[in-house]
Amino acid sequence: MGVAAYLMAATPPRLAVGGITVAIPVLAVEQFGDVALGGLLAAAALGPSIVTAPVVGAVLDRSRRPGTLVAGAGLVAAAAFAVAAFLGPVPAWAVAIALLLAGAVTPFLMGGLSSFVTEGIDDERRAYAIDALAYNLGSVAGPAAVAAATALGSARLATLLMAGSALLGALGTIPLRLRPAASEPHGSMLGTMVAGFRHILTHRPLAVITTSGTLSQLGSGGLAIAAVALSVERSGDAGTGALIVTAFAVGGLVGALWYSARQSDRRPEVVMGVGFAATGVFTVIAALDLGFVWTIAAIGVSGLFTASSAAAMLLIRKQQSPPSLRAQVFTVGAGLRAAAAAAGAAIAGVSAGLGAATLIVAIGVIWIVSGAMVVAYPKGAPAIDTA
Repeated sequence: MGVAAYLMAATPPRLAVGGITVAIPVLAVEQFGDVALGGLLAAAALGPSIVTAPVVGAVLDRSRRPGTLVAGAGLVAAAAFAVAAFLGPVPAWAVAIALLLAGAVTPFLMGGLSSFVTEGIDDERRAYAIDALAYNLGSVAGPAAVAAATALGSARLATLLMAGSALLGALGTIPLRLRPAASEPHGSMLGTMVAGFRHILTHRPLAVITTSGTLSQLGSGGLAIAAVALSVERSGDAGTGALIVTAFAVGGLVGALWYSARQSDRRPEVVMGVGFAATGVFTVIAALDLGFVWTIAAIGVSGLFTASSAAAMLLIRKQQSPPSLRAQVFTVGAGLRAAAAAAGAAIAGVSAGLGAATLIVAIGVIWIVSGAMVVAYPKGAPAIDTA
């Protein structure tokens, strides 16, 4: 597997997952005029991944054919999104079931696929920079594709486009020929899951970066809500909030392209901690009421550091995990971050009365604290992976 082959497999499903949470609420409004239904269906597409992540990780760690499982997950997601595209003719309860199935297999396409990136890209640092690039491409292109398809056609067309993207990812996985990281099968499924959780909680280097990475997403998840609140408060137009979120995503994409193209000998824990802290500092700066252009620019700069810190975090996950538990470490880590992002959005929503600027500052402080936590990473901790 090369860089291009991995991006062809990893980017389309992440684009689909990023876009479906935008397409479904718009489709629900088009068909029923019901924003609440759209929110519930979007939650159905995201929620199950938090629960299934440990199981998915354990299954991948034990599987002789992990590539087949990842490709199958892409097919399930594609079929589910295709069903969801016909919300209206298809009852909402049936669409909800389809989206729950898609959410259940999402960990295969996110953390699960990330756990295999070094199987085909020898330079570990570059491998995870490429993986971070795939995430950022998806986070930018997914919502953008939905917006374009909705403007030119309908939300139904946009949802079908997301189904096609998931299918493309499934097909792209086949040439990767993913191999199991561990050479021998393990004991029971439950034993594998217990061992994975124990390793994440008790191995200090991994515990530190998992806690820090999870906390950072608490702030990231609240950004969209805070951005809309800030736009309403300062301009009276909620729509400009999307520009703030887009600036953050574009900054992340630019940072991912830059980081994946350069060499660095800095320790990954330093890159992760400094990146998180820098994101927080510029987020706090964005709260200053110096005009909309200032806010966009500051948030865009804050996003520049997210790819390098995410890539460093993924590299540490790999280096501090035995091959027999690697996929579980990746999927559980991704699940915790997804849960934290959802919690951050909920907290920002119920805290909107505090004022938009206060929310933005709080989000920045969370990023700064998550970066500061990396100071607890044991200096000179040796890598324990053997593959």
